[in-house]
Amino acid sequence: MSKSARNDHGSLPRARVRSAVLGLMSTLLAACGGGDGSVGIGTGQDPDPVALDFPIAYTKGPLFDAQMQLQSATDLRDTQRFNVGTDLYLLDRASPTAVEQNVTLAETQGMGDVMGVEISDDGARVLFAMRGPFDPNLADEDQPTWNIWEYDIPTATLRRIIASDITAEAGQDVSPHYLPDGRIIFASTRQRQSKATLLDEGKPQFDALDEDRNDPALVLHVIDSDGNNLHQVSFNQSHDFDATVLDSGKIMFSRWDHASGVNGIHLYRMNPDGSELELLYGAESHLTGTNNSEVQFVGAREMLNGDIMAIIRPFDHPDLGGNIVIIDAGTYVENTQPTAANTGLPGPAQSPATPNQVTTELAPSQGGRFSSAFPLWDGTGRVLVSWAICRLVENTVIVPCTDARLADPNAVAAPPLYGIWMYDPANQTQLPVVIGEEGVLIGDVVAAQPRTPPQVILDKIPGVDLDPDLVAENVGILNIRSVYDIDGVSAVNIPALADPGVTMAAQRPARYLRVEKAVSIPDDDVHDFDDTAFGPNIQLGMRELVTYTPIEPDGSVRVKVPANVALAISVLDADGRRISARHRNWIQVLPGEELRCNGCHAPQSGLSHGRRDSFDPAYAGAPSTGVPFPNTVSTFVPDFGETMAETRTRVSCQTDCAALEASLDVVYTDEWTDPNVRAPDAPVEYRYSGLTTSPPTTIGCVNSWSSNCRGTINYEMHIHPLWSLTRLVIDPNDMVTVLEDNTCARSGCHAPVDAMNATAVPAAQLDLTDGLSADEMAHFNAYRELLFADDEQELVNGALQPRLVQNGVDAMGNPILVTVTVNPSMSAAGANASSFFDVFDAGGTHAGRLTVHELRLISEWLDIGAQYYNNPFDAPEN
Repeated sequence: MSKSARNDHGSLPRARVRSAVLGLMSTLLAACGGGDGSVGIGTGQDPDPVALDFPIAYTKGPLFDAQMQLQSATDLRDTQRFNVGTDLYLLDRASPTAVEQNVTLAETQGMGDVMGVEISDDGARVLFAMRGPFDPNLADEDQPTWNIWEYDIPTATLRRIIASDITAEAGQDVSPHYLPDGRIIFASTRQRQSKATLLDEGKPQFDALDEDRNDPALVLHVIDSDGNNLHQVSFNQSHDFDATVLDSGKIMFSRWDHASGVNGIHLYRMNPDGSELELLYGAESHLTGTNNSEVQFVGAREMLNGDIMAIIRPFDHPDLGGNIVIIDAGTYVENTQPTAANTGLPGPAQSPATPNQVTTELAPSQGGRFSSAFPLWDGTGRVLVSWAICRLVENTVIVPCTDARLADPNAVAAPPLYGIWMYDPANQTQLPVVIGEEGVLIGDVVAAQPRTPPQVILDKIPGVDLDPDLVAENVGILNIRSVYDIDGVSAVNIPALADPGVTMAAQRPARYLRVEKAVSIPDDDVHDFDDTAFGPNIQLGMRELVTYTPIEPDGSVRVKVPANVALAISVLDADGRRISARHRNWIQVLPGEELRCNGCHAPQSGLSHGRRDSFDPAYAGAPSTGVPFPNTVSTFVPDFGETMAETRTRVSCQTDCAALEASLDVVYTDEWTDPNVRAPDAPVEYRYSGLTTSPPTTIGCVNSWSSNCRGTINYEMHIHPLWSLTRLVIDPNDMVTVLEDNTCARSGCHAPVDAMNATAVPAAQLDLTDGLSADEMAHFNAYRELLFADDEQELVNGALQPRLVQNGVDAMGNPILVTVTVNPSMSAAGANASSFFDVFDAGGTHAGRLTVHELRLISEWLDIGAQYYNNPFDAPEN
């Protein structure tokens, strides 16, 4: 499998730094820290020897490798760095006169790497990720892994959290943080629960790659301080990292959302057990950098007043840093979008944390750049920062930034010179604590300052907080108040749609909900397959179907869904075709958890609804207790505020909870219409059992759904056989005479031969016969014909060739001939974007030739992306 290259991860920034470095190899000069027009907060100030009377810990290591290239990954998404020679250092107080102590040298032998430094609430222990020592005789994949380590300051002892070498080397563990109950949360490629799910799906265990398919995805895990009880709590398909604990006990972390074309790192929060996952801030606030440039949100920490301090920077930057901002996340979910309780406030939510004029673009930054920030909790508002002053290179000499020099469009930034500084907003000073060194990267910093511990949020307990039956089934519940609630506004008259006396089922736009699951992708070492397996849109990845359920008349849904997997949802019309935009982020439920949301989101609205307090619900539900919904049966009597789904499933669970059950079939039965008002709506059944070709799931899942059931559609196995399936219309009078042959790929129809087997133009320029494509040998020709533009064919002297038409004349008066393009009838954008179905509609030329079950199968395949394979292990190896 050829891995995708990131469009924004080119070589230019690195080349810029390298050219500066090569020019300095003969003469390496000290940094210009002040005077002569240099720019920077605190320039020329004397060090304050009593800036902080607590120890500080930080990382320090070489900036460049032996080839004078930046060692540290410049892209936030590249997680497998090895900055050889980086260690953890400790100062007994925040002063440049304090003696520096390397506390990891005995383990790393000066050939290791350290990052992700944290401090315990009592200030006595430092937690960090470390790997090493580097072995020059080993390949990259055989080097030591990242592990979580702890340094006890009073006893000066160092220990690895996972003692067993075998267990420790089973994954890459980074960005740890103490939970207030003594456990540790960290990011890891172990994917512990996800790997167990792979086994349940009949696949081998492997480290699933991120959605760029470059590195194994980091997701959050929790472990006891003694290394026991390791388990996974987040289920993103790309990276979750930089977890910290808010004062409320909630976990805040950075999530790289990369589903369905989304590509951004924003802030999320959840409980320590993974429940109540939601967006916290920033999904629609990425264009808040310099000149509205795109930035990501990383290194976030809560301040004493509850605001969030974060680093904003591009995905990829050669200076390894950005600006510090303060985010009022209690009031805002986006920079100019307040929460429902604060409607009307204009924002912005973000404000600069320092007066430094920091640019987040590639150009040299007058105010320098920050790589990390640690706000103190002592009431002073001070912040420990890793900061690099602005410097330029002129004729191999490092010079300070001046307005004149920065105005030069050819100005070249000098290699970053990061040191540790104490920023005090009260008097606008920035005092040096650890002086930067040329060719050295001083990064993550924390203060060993005691603080009041955050609240403890206990893990939910089956039988107490969670339904034990749901836990045993490994399912949760998805509860949507109304799919007609779009960003807090009713898109329709919900009470009118909910009233069977006013609206029949056929008149309701939303009829079914489909739940899809992300498919984990292995590295080449596990299964090497070609990118052609993904089909027309590689960004969509692969998807499996996990359940369908009817949407109630008021737009509500309450249904079982698999727990501990990455899920997405789609709203469907009466034909089972998606009418909503593709879900742009992955959701998850804990076993036994009920995930509640108000409604849906309008694409490209610039608003976020992924946070529970973003909008008030647009639908109030039942106006009273004990009174049936208008013109509905008396079987379902709601409580005040309940939705129809909540009422029906509550009543059902008085017996067998059948109304909560999920299914891989699309089935509708009118449960609501009062027969005294009108006849109930006709039932609908689109079933896999109605197919005469292979269904995309097991017989067991057709008969009885469970959390492990998957609908996995591959073109060759499930879609292509439909074209050659014999479709004869038999005379009902004698049950023998063939009145018509509607086989799609037969001679004289969608085949390159006529009824006499002579070469002919396929009907509608669509060849659905067997055989590989000349354009892409990994695909069947019919697949390419259906989904990719092609040249129109014509018969010339008994042979098919592209049809040419004149398109003007050249300078000599000769005709210019061009081919005529035939647009595909199917689209990976979805069934409703595909003209294919037009001929099968009532009154169409092909009405009735495909069954409703077959049309449903084709529809769902197109809706999830028209992939050639939706199981990587079904794709042939390279």
